[in-house]
Amino acid sequence: MIRVSAALDAALLSRLPVELRPKVEAELTRLEIENKLLKEELRLMRIEKYGPKSERLSDGQLALLESEPAVSAGEIETEADRTEGEKRDVGQPGKRRHPGRTELPAHLPRIERILTCTAEQCRCGACGAETRVIGYDISEELDVKPAEYLVRVTKREKRACPRCEEGGVIAAPLPAKIVEKGKLSNAVVVDVILKKYRDHTPLYRQSAILERDCGVEISRATLCNGVMMAGGWLEAIRNELRADLLAGTYIQADETPIGVQTPEKTGGNHRGYLWQYSRPGGPVVFDFQMGRGREGPRRFLGNFGGHLQSDGYSAYDKIGGEGIVFMGCMTHARRGFIDALKINPKESRATEIVEGIGALYAVEAHARETGMSAAERLALRQQKSVPLLDELKSKIIAARQQALPQSALGKACNYALGQWERLIVYAGNGDVEICNNLCENSMRGPVLGRKNWLHFGSEDAGPRIAAIMSVMETCRRLGINEREYLNEVLPKIPTWSANRVAELTPMAWQAARAAA
Repeated sequence: MIRVSAALDAALLSRLPVELRPKVEAELTRLEIENKLLKEELRLMRIEKYGPKSERLSDGQLALLESEPAVSAGEIETEADRTEGEKRDVGQPGKRRHPGRTELPAHLPRIERILTCTAEQCRCGACGAETRVIGYDISEELDVKPAEYLVRVTKREKRACPRCEEGGVIAAPLPAKIVEKGKLSNAVVVDVILKKYRDHTPLYRQSAILERDCGVEISRATLCNGVMMAGGWLEAIRNELRADLLAGTYIQADETPIGVQTPEKTGGNHRGYLWQYSRPGGPVVFDFQMGRGREGPRRFLGNFGGHLQSDGYSAYDKIGGEGIVFMGCMTHARRGFIDALKINPKESRATEIVEGIGALYAVEAHARETGMSAAERLALRQQKSVPLLDELKSKIIAARQQALPQSALGKACNYALGQWERLIVYAGNGDVEICNNLCENSMRGPVLGRKNWLHFGSEDAGPRIAAIMSVMETCRRLGINEREYLNEVLPKIPTWSANRVAELTPMAWQAARAAA
């Protein structure tokens, strides 16, 4: 039992009748526990509000920030550094050494400009003779030429037979277009897609930039039509990526909310979800759903019977086919203990557990840096990771016995132990990862995007946008230039045979270029 303040405890209880003391003492203990848990929640909320730098601030410093209506990130950083600065010699500001000037990329074109000396400099200051050029001082700077838009005029040659009218008139065939009869070229449509889903620039802002910088008036509706048309064509590629993913034996999964405009809900957005399924070194597939229920992953995964890695969300349970193996994510388990350290940096039990998880990641780093095969990585895990996992579990069990169940440390222990059988699956398979980090990294695009373009315009737009994101994220993961890929592949899809779409996936495109 947690004891309340000793002096106050004794003073209060001594004045009460003996029969009331146990009840009062129990109530005081309950209130103290509740107060401690509320303080933990408040600290975590403030850290989330003021950013990672605020983790180094005390509760008192965080409380002072609350009284500042417009505190800036720089002020928070200054305040955070001040706590460590007291330990540092004032005369040693600890500035990082400048790494030196980096070279500009060699693949950029060079345009030389020669600056000649003035007439006075062409004469020797001592004897008056004409000086001669003995060399140059050379410097380089990055320059820019603003985007240049042009109107491409296409003249289709028409032919007719001069001898007979029966042959009629024929015209040269038009090249394939993403938007048939549209005013935007294929290159412009691709550029709009990249600016929205790679650079997160909303369509209304793109339209305004075109008019401001180039004097070109293109409505947001026209841009949107081009993007949606492209997304419709890319759904065929996305379906092939899904087939490739399900044909494998390992899938990582995660989900994130996304706002969706619907006629049924006015004054706000419906809360839809983008589910992401991927394989390290392979395809990334986004699946749009209007909800977060189990039906979405069940329909997407079908009878998949390999390893499925995710966080502890229950929607991933009881799905897939016969033989499916559910895996946990060590990073998710670690986060709870990191939260406990944010609340109390001196929490030794959480520190030991975080260090234990760090030792597991060190094993993974060694395997990656030495280029181990799956079999070699499995042998290393059996030798190094299994004993570390046993030791880590013992530490978590011991910490849970001493922590309040609803405290940050208690919750972290309960989550880790509840997921334990799934967390240790990776140690018995050299083909899978210790965590879901790759999958979560692929979620950064949608998360950054929704802060800029805010929502999907309709439920019907969801699958098309998911197709665009699937193709672009797969290209990014494989190191493919998205612009080159989309410029070459997108115009082909409208006239491409349905049973040959697999030839247009990013993996097939990359393999074909490598072979060529």
